[in-house]
Amino acid sequence: MAPKPRGGKTPRGKKRKGKHGENKDLTLGSEEAEPVNMESMGHPEIYPLVLTTKTQEIFSCRIDEDLTDEQPYKLIKKQDILADFQNRAAVSDFYPVKKIIQEYPGDEILIVYDKDFEFGLNFYVIGTEEGKENYLNPPEAQEEQDEDIPEEIYDYKPPISKPWVSLGSEKEIEEESVTTSTEQITYMISRKRADFGAPIKFSDHNASSVKDAYIECTAYPDKNFVIKQLEKDVGMQVVPEIKEISTQTRWTYPRNATTQYYPREFLEKEKEIFGQSKSLADFLNNMSTSVEIALQQNEITNTFIDDWKILAEEEGTFGDKTDTHLKEYQSFTDLHNLMEKMVTCVSWHPNIYGLIAVSVAVRLSFEERVYFSGKLLLQPSLILFWSFSDPIHPQLMLESPDDIFCFKFCPSNPNIIAGGCINGQIILWDITAHASRIEHVKTGSSRSKKATLKPMFLLEPDDNKEAMYIRHCAVSSIENGHKKVITDIHWLSDTFEINRMGSVFENRSGICCQLVTCSADCTICFWDIRQQKGITIQSIEKKKEESIEIPNDVPSTFLHLDLSWKPLSKLRLSKGETSLDHCPVKLSMGKDHLIYKTQEKVLVQNIVVKTEEMNPYQNLESGLANLLRPIEDFCTKFFVGTEEGEVLYSDWKMERDPETGRLMTRKPLSLNTVHDGAIHTVQRSPFYNDIILTVGGWNLAIWKEGVMFGPLLQSCCAPKRYTSGHWSLTRPGVFYIGREDGYIDIWDLLEKTHEPAQSQNICITMITCIKPWTFTAKQQFIAVGDYYGTLHILEIPWTLSHPSTNEASSINHYFEREVKHLEYMEQRKKIREQERKEMALEREKKKVKPHQKGKDQLEADLKMDYESYLELEKTVLLSLGLIKATDTLSFVDMI
Repeated sequence: MAPKPRGGKTPRGKKRKGKHGENKDLTLGSEEAEPVNMESMGHPEIYPLVLTTKTQEIFSCRIDEDLTDEQPYKLIKKQDILADFQNRAAVSDFYPVKKIIQEYPGDEILIVYDKDFEFGLNFYVIGTEEGKENYLNPPEAQEEQDEDIPEEIYDYKPPISKPWVSLGSEKEIEEESVTTSTEQITYMISRKRADFGAPIKFSDHNASSVKDAYIECTAYPDKNFVIKQLEKDVGMQVVPEIKEISTQTRWTYPRNATTQYYPREFLEKEKEIFGQSKSLADFLNNMSTSVEIALQQNEITNTFIDDWKILAEEEGTFGDKTDTHLKEYQSFTDLHNLMEKMVTCVSWHPNIYGLIAVSVAVRLSFEERVYFSGKLLLQPSLILFWSFSDPIHPQLMLESPDDIFCFKFCPSNPNIIAGGCINGQIILWDITAHASRIEHVKTGSSRSKKATLKPMFLLEPDDNKEAMYIRHCAVSSIENGHKKVITDIHWLSDTFEINRMGSVFENRSGICCQLVTCSADCTICFWDIRQQKGITIQSIEKKKEESIEIPNDVPSTFLHLDLSWKPLSKLRLSKGETSLDHCPVKLSMGKDHLIYKTQEKVLVQNIVVKTEEMNPYQNLESGLANLLRPIEDFCTKFFVGTEEGEVLYSDWKMERDPETGRLMTRKPLSLNTVHDGAIHTVQRSPFYNDIILTVGGWNLAIWKEGVMFGPLLQSCCAPKRYTSGHWSLTRPGVFYIGREDGYIDIWDLLEKTHEPAQSQNICITMITCIKPWTFTAKQQFIAVGDYYGTLHILEIPWTLSHPSTNEASSINHYFEREVKHLEYMEQRKKIREQERKEMALEREKKKVKPHQKGKDQLEADLKMDYESYLELEKTVLLSLGLIKATDTLSFVDMI
């Protein structure tokens, strides 16, 4: 509502005239002023104006007479207002809205009395026809709507109390509330009553002049209220460091680069003069004796030897001779296999240098394998061939029905590979057709004496990146083979072969044709890859007819063995008194030169069997030879490591049971339990054929074949469990032991015999296998496989690869001393045993009852004892002065 004027309501009277006079002056001063409407209040059609009493009488619109509260408006003709403009001109009260009235389209203009001064003045003019119609005829719908709205009658209802339901607000209040966590301490500060009201004098005082006059509370970070920053936006930009370095050799003074000497020669006349001179003849005669003595000394001592070459050999490897740590050279990981696998076996290719084969298996227990058996069938079990020239892509991939836990290259033909599965089957591969693919791994077309392995960054990767999968040639029979995982496999030598009885015969074929395996099913089996006599030619032809389904890329080398291969003989190492058998996990045959070769043989043996050459393994269907020449005095004994930590020394020859006539295995010659866990390594020394290293549990032991008393060396318990081991190929007193924490213990018997010489961390998980290899005389490597499926290639330092002077004889002397010590201990045990027997006999003799005395003898003994007592009594009384020496009465008589 617009504000009311200061004068309040002035409907009529003289006051109106005074106001009219004021407004008249205002209108005269604003003759040409623009009419003012109420557009700012939302009514652009309304124009307020002041009508004096004179004007009201002229147009018959007097207040409270013509215009009342019931009818506050008046329609005035437009012609009358225009006539008023002509009569009164600018004095007319309608002059401020003259323009509006002249442009008004209608004949009658609506004037409304503004009783409450809503728009500021006592009257207002509606300047449009639309506004006039809305005022005279307002919308009926709005009026009806206003009439229909009933009055709201507020009915007071008192509030009703309801039970309180907890919705968790009290917990929020408790969490937000502030409570004192520490106990409040109350201090009472008082002074003597005599000092109450005493005058106080304040003065300046230096706090530093008095000790403990003030305490400084410095700010310090409180760890209990430190805000941890969990997220932070950080921007980084790598800026390469650029350095410009230049060197210039300054020649301070000139030097001769080369110098040439030439002898001075006499002239012909001078030569004749000196040849006939007597002084020269006397000199030669005098010095002839000394020259003869010097020539004789040259026959004894080589005066032309180069001492510098004797001091040290030429450096040809990375690092120096003082370095004793294994250096990481390269590592291989199968990036394409998504399954988590571990390395189970590692073997270097015997002929192709820089090529290594690795078998991997899934890291699952037996229960987990059964549970995930469906998924495991979709993942192929492989043996990967890695090359130094391509650390990412395997050169070959050998497929197998199940995970491989051990495999070996054939010594006669490295293209033939035999492996043992977790399901107990023997697998055979023939990679002769793919030999050309892996030949380029060699460092050159022909091996020279100074050939060295190039660093990784200088090798060019193979152009052919396609993975080559090779299917197996033959699989052994499931029913007749092993029932559990095969833990070890070996090729027998090409110089002998055995029959079902275990007898040794001469091998006329000149190739390795037999295998020996051990498994967790407590059996040791001998296998022959040739055709057995029991199979006829018709069955062979039938086998060939059935081989049509075999793919073309699978060679037919061992087709006669596929799914029908049976072991030649089977051994069980019985425990004797019980029906249980020993569980072999590792074995070592006598003269095991198939695995370890000397360095000279390795460097010479570099011929790969070509596909176009005659392969003797292509004609194995002829079967076993009928006439075999037996070999006399052949050692058929071997070492076996069991799952319980026992080391057995047994014989593979079979004997017939005298009662049943069946073939049975002989009892072990010796049995020693020195390991507190499963044995992982049983290995002969490459320098001493009768020295064997066994690793198992938390310790290791070194044995000598023929010494049945015990191990020559037995280590104490290690901080971590041992998982693998291997002899050094170049040093007789060095061997490597892998642990479950990823460390390798390097033992050097020349330095220490009670603990490893050094330990080095290789990986973060368990080491599963170790395999060293000699590349050249100056460069050697060791392959280490871990539990996470990574193969680490380490370079062996100079100190661990080059033996010292007379090291072989020193180690041999050490073993001989240990053998003598064991013999002495055994003799002492026998002597102690004999002494215990003699002492037992003496104790038995003492237990015999003595001869019983008669009644007279007992009375005589009692009388003698009583007399001796009386003598003692008399002596005591004399010493106390109770009786005299002349008295003969006894103490009893005196009483």
